[in-house]
Parts: sequence; C-alpha cells; structure tokens
Amino acid sequence: MSTVATATSLEEILARLAPAHGVHIGGAWLRGDLGTYDVDDPADKAVLAAVGNAGADQATAAVDAAAAAAAGWAATPPRRRSEILHRAFELMRRDADELATLICAENGKSVADARAEVAYAGEFFRWFAEEAVRIDGSFGSAPAGGVRSVVTRRPVGIAALVTPWNFPAAMATRKIAPALAAGCTVVLKPAAETPLTAFAVARLLAEAGVPAGVVNVVPTTEPDDVVGTWLADPRVRKISFTGSTGVGRHLLRQAADRVLNASMELGGNAPFVVTEDADVVAAVDGAMVAKFRGGGQACTAANRLYVHVAVAEEFTALLAQRVSALVVGRGAEPGTEIGPLINARAVDRVNGLLDDALAGGARVVARAEVPDGLSGYFLAPTVVADVAPDARLVQEEIFAPVAPIVTWDDEDTLVELVNDSEMGLAAYVFAGDLKRALQLAERIDAGMVGINRGLVSDPSAPFGGLKQSGLGREGAHEGLEEYQETQYFSVDWS
Repeated sequence: MSTVATATSLEEILARLAPAHGVHIGGAWLRGDLGTYDVDDPADKAVLAAVGNAGADQATAAVDAAAAAAAGWAATPPRRRSEILHRAFELMRRDADELATLICAENGKSVADARAEVAYAGEFFRWFAEEAVRIDGSFGSAPAGGVRSVVTRRPVGIAALVTPWNFPAAMATRKIAPALAAGCTVVLKPAAETPLTAFAVARLLAEAGVPAGVVNVVPTTEPDDVVGTWLADPRVRKISFTGSTGVGRHLLRQAADRVLNASMELGGNAPFVVTEDADVVAAVDGAMVAKFRGGGQACTAANRLYVHVAVAEEFTALLAQRVSALVVGRGAEPGTEIGPLINARAVDRVNGLLDDALAGGARVVARAEVPDGLSGYFLAPTVVADVAPDARLVQEEIFAPVAPIVTWDDEDTLVELVNDSEMGLAAYVFAGDLKRALQLAERIDAGMVGINRGLVSDPSAPFGGLKQSGLGREGAHEGLEEYQETQYFSVDWS
C-alpha cells in the first residue's frame, strides 16, 4: 500500500474518511445501498479501501437533498458564497499533503504530479470565489422606445457532475466551484477508481461552511443507474461530464430527452508541432510536460508529435535521452516521475497500439527502465519514430507515456494531418517566429493551443474543445456562465 511521507499516514487518512460510509447525502455519510466495492492501488493492485456503493435509490435521495437545499443556497448572498469558497481554497492548501497522499494511492501518479494537481484544484475555489461576486447583468433601452430591458443571471438549478479518474481532485473542484459560485446545488459521481479524493474534498467543503445538501457525493460501480436516474429526474437541470467521447455521446442522447443544459469535456488527440525554426531544447522541455505529465493520462496530453524534418533528428535524440532517464516506480516513492497506468485494460490497449505501429514500420528509439519487482500496471515511457500518419498510435488517444513522432516538411500537409481527427481539444506549437506560431495555431481545429509552452490548463482560462472534444467551457468567467440561465425583464417605460 502506497504512502507519501507526511505527518499523517494513508491509514490514518482513510480511517478518518471512513470510505465504507462514503455516500454523502444531505450532510450525512452513509453506507451504500449496494454494499461496498474495493478501490485498488494501481501501483501494486492492493486493496486500499472498501467504498460505499450507491444505487438508483440513493441517487434519487441525493437529488432530494440537493432540492431541499437549492432555494436557500440560491438566496445566499454572493459575498457569503465567495467567502465559503475562499475558505475551501485555504483548507485545500492546509491539507495539500494529505490530498496528495490520497491521489498517489488511488490514481498512482507521482508525488510531484499529485501535489501539482492539488494546487491546481484549489485554484478553482479561489478563482470562482472571486467570480461569485461578479455575476453580471445589463440594462438597456429598446430601439423603438418606451421599454427598458433588465437582463439578469440566475442559477441553472441542480447540477449533476460526473468526473474521471485521471484528476480526482481538479476535475471535481473545476465543476463544484463554479456551480456553488452561481448558486447551484450539486450531485457528484466521482470515478469508481478514484472516489477517495472526492470524499476528502466534500469534507473540506463542509468544514468551509457549505450547508448540508448543497454538495452530495454518490460513488458507484453502476454509473448507468445513478447518472441515468439523475438525467431522468425533472429536478435536475444540468449535466456536466468529463470523460470519453463515447460516454459523452451516450449522455447527450439521454440529456436530449429532457433538453438538459449540458457541458461536455471529452476526449482529445492533441498534436504537438515543432517547426524548423523552433528552439529545439525548449520544444523538448515542452514535450516532456505536455506528453509525460501525469504519465500521459490527461485529455490535453500531447498525443502525436509532428516534427519538421530539418530538426527531427536533433529533437528525437534529445527527447530519447530525456525519456530514457525517466524514473518509473510507485507514485509515492521519492524520485518517481512516472507511476502506473490506471488498470490492466489500459496497459493492454496501449501495448496493442504500439504493436500496430511497429508492424507498420515504426521503431522504438527510447524506452525507460521499469524496475523489477513492480507488480502494478506499469508501462515503460517510450519514444517511437518513423510512425505512419495513419497509424492507430496517432489516430487514437493514447493516454499513456508513449510519444509517437511523425515528420513533416510542408505546412499545408501538416495542417491536414493535424486536423484529420474528430477531436479538437488541445494542441501545441513550438516555433521561433511568434507570428508564424500564431498563424499556424489559427489553422488548427482545437479549443486550446499552447504556444511555446507544454501546458494549457489554467483556472482563469476557458478550458474546452472543438468538434467532438466537447461542449461548453470550464474555468474563466465562461465557466460560471455554464451554471447560469439568462432571464430578462421587459419594463414599460412609456
């Protein structure tokens, strides 16, 4: 069982969380009506905890609690909501090491990545604490005269939030914070693989002053029953989902039956472009962040590296050197840079993608060492060169520490390759000429483009994609608007 060297051990943290009573409804921590299920440590496959397993009945009970709290929370002054969110941010900072311990244990990522996630997650509470007091509106005159229009914003209502396993803290706070800032109550289904961090965040919110019923957490191994119950409930007016495009399509079909307000942050297939005039060392630095942060298990991860032929040899050699030196191990161990994948299915899938690319003529130019004795779901960080543009390794989202390199020499052809995907979440461009980088970025079908940097996520920026990478935005002021409805009053002024 993994532990981070902090003042509080994982065992002590789990004892306080009491995950068997992990269903959080109306301020109470309850056993699951389906019993419990095991949450495993992907680094060694050991059972971390038996977690309360909720079904459809508790899904409905969570909506009952959210509905009972809805009017009071919507009427809470924005300043008070802001103060509570600010307090939640401070508590996230106070408990950063304990939250990182949980993330390392249930997700497997390195201590450094886990602590970075906790800091990022906390910033959503701070950002939306500030946005809570900036809910805007407008006042105007009708062109014909005699009428004044007063435009206001109101909470959309009860929001159903569904989060993935790869960022168990940040994906929860990125949805909870704007919902609470807008005056909405929420029901949250964390990923079955990583519910423990969500329990800790819910307890912090209660300590920060969030009233009972405003935030409800429903862990489950039956997501269709739980989320389906929410989507069919007329009291639920919002669905926000982060996960695969396939599941997102399924939820959108269900949401369409009730014309639900929907936000979808779905799959990615991010291109990473290096031009002939790029600073190659900086590009490699950027690739190490964009590709290998979190072990490559991020929707914004650089999935396919398009490197100009003039610098391909230098770039590949430098990247190979860096990747070969990566330290693979249990996330909680000091010095670990790359932890395990989330489960055996992920390992098998990525190995299949690699085998397909190698059969098509690609070659492995670097592979980090995976130490003997590791029993978890580990996969060696790998650099693959001479990859065919139509290989599955570049056509499908990898979600692992594998970097396929494709070379190019014509920009129009490059743009065709880059945009030949149903996804359009993130992209990265490294170029020496900033004007050229921006012009190239404008041609890329992606909602976010990193220019000479390997990171695009920021609470103050509107996170989201184009095409089948999703609908709506998270973060920035746009993230608040996702949880609001516009209403206007037409006032006689004659």
